[in-house]
Amino acid sequence: MQVNAIGAEVLEYIADFGKATAPLPAAILACVPKKVHVDGIGETEFKISPTEITDAIKAGLEEPIEAEPEISNTEAQGGVMRLIVGGGRAAESSESKGAVVVGVRTLSEGGRVGNFSREQVELFCVNHLINCSLESTEEFISMEFRFTLRDNGMRAAFQLLHMVLEHSVWLDDAFDRARQLYLSYYRSIPKSLERSTAHKLMLAMLDGDERFVEPTPKSLQNLTLQSVKNAVMNQFVGRNMEVSIVGDFSEEEIESSILDYLGTVRATRNSERAHESSPILFRPSPSDLQSQQVFLKDSDERACAYIAGPAPNRWGLTVDGKDLLKSISNISTVEGAQSASEELHIEGKDVQKDVQRKLRGHPLFFGITMGLLAEIINSRLFTSVRDSLGLTYDVSFELNLFDRLKLGWYVISVTSTPGKVHKAVEACKNVLRGLHGNKITQRELDRAKRTLLMRHEAEIKSNAYWLGLLAHLQASSVPRKDISCIKDLTSLYEAASIEDIYLAYDQLKVDENSLYSCIGVAGAQAGDEITGEDESDEGLPGVIPVGRGLSTMTRPTT
Repeated sequence: MQVNAIGAEVLEYIADFGKATAPLPAAILACVPKKVHVDGIGETEFKISPTEITDAIKAGLEEPIEAEPEISNTEAQGGVMRLIVGGGRAAESSESKGAVVVGVRTLSEGGRVGNFSREQVELFCVNHLINCSLESTEEFISMEFRFTLRDNGMRAAFQLLHMVLEHSVWLDDAFDRARQLYLSYYRSIPKSLERSTAHKLMLAMLDGDERFVEPTPKSLQNLTLQSVKNAVMNQFVGRNMEVSIVGDFSEEEIESSILDYLGTVRATRNSERAHESSPILFRPSPSDLQSQQVFLKDSDERACAYIAGPAPNRWGLTVDGKDLLKSISNISTVEGAQSASEELHIEGKDVQKDVQRKLRGHPLFFGITMGLLAEIINSRLFTSVRDSLGLTYDVSFELNLFDRLKLGWYVISVTSTPGKVHKAVEACKNVLRGLHGNKITQRELDRAKRTLLMRHEAEIKSNAYWLGLLAHLQASSVPRKDISCIKDLTSLYEAASIEDIYLAYDQLKVDENSLYSCIGVAGAQAGDEITGEDESDEGLPGVIPVGRGLSTMTRPTT
């Protein structure tokens, strides 16, 4: 007892740790046993791996940040890291329209962390060859770091990420610049025929939801520095964040950086608020807004059009609460009786049945089949509307399949002339609706598979592409994504059949009551001119999505 009392007095900074009277800590002690008693075995050597240590530390954190590292030597001595925060613009409330996108821009405009000025942060990035970008989409806020592994570049990137999460600085002048930037950008958009046309379409299809177009001057005026800060930082909570890292690093380097800079981020915010958002709905149909036109006076005569309609999200979930993946997995994959004497034929059918059952029961069924369907429709549009009929300069079909939001949509983009654009729109509708009458052939499907597989093989050498594959693997808001979505990707494409493509096609809303279109015409004799004086909530344009999975909202150039 006397020994213990003396030890407690000498080491009171440990014995009294946490008490108000305790002196400041002067040491950190880590005790690891050499031997451990195991029932049935007796004393044995104590062993623990770095992974087990990491898991133990994460388990002790109140709100751990999920990290997904991937070692890749495709880009020697290079790496890229992406922080993904669930919520994005979809989390904006009716009282704070535009708060997330302006808040993210405010944080970027300020460029300060802790006691360091913007100039010091920029010099830090230049010295360590770090390129950093911050943006918001409908579903997420993301922060991306590109760095070199030389001269501790990865640790420097982690340091910067830690400072942003723990010591971000919000400045009034940065907020004013961000708000003014979006205000001037909003007012300049009427000069763009494409954006004017797209804006009308998006507001019509999504029932005036401003989260999918540019914030209006009225909404921007209602924002404050505190409101945009709250809108952004309420999403930055541990279990709502994930970090993916791809690069030419070692296990020891990445584990050390994760523990030092992510494992020490404090949990200080209410995690429940990060998942709150108002529901997103398509406009009830039929509606007078399903077919609209935009006119813009210009010296050059030209025309464009957009055609859009509802689709499920990447995981088969729809806006009306249906889980299409469950119904798809129950559909029989092989129909018809088989002759008992055709053993080899039966064996081949059984193999095909197993392959199709695996695809239809896989969480990525709609991601795979919708991608193939988009390639087939694109090919038909180009061949028919552009080459055969000569109605367009360019035409394309794009799918926007969300991961977190329970909806998606497709968009056909048309570039034409004022005299041909109406015929081009009708021709595109006929192609879109004509897949049951003009059946998909095996040749079309094989070509689509080759295109996507070749693209996959080419892009898999890129660190940025790997980031996309790793995204949401550990996100609780995207529960269906698991490692099989990466491991089985090639075999899933190869397994897809024509019947599978039609199962996906039938989930696209292409009927007259679901389809929305807007035609834009520019020229010296165009009808009603769009002016910058109208600043009503629906008077000025946003932008339609371009490319797979990109934002529907145009952000100012950084």
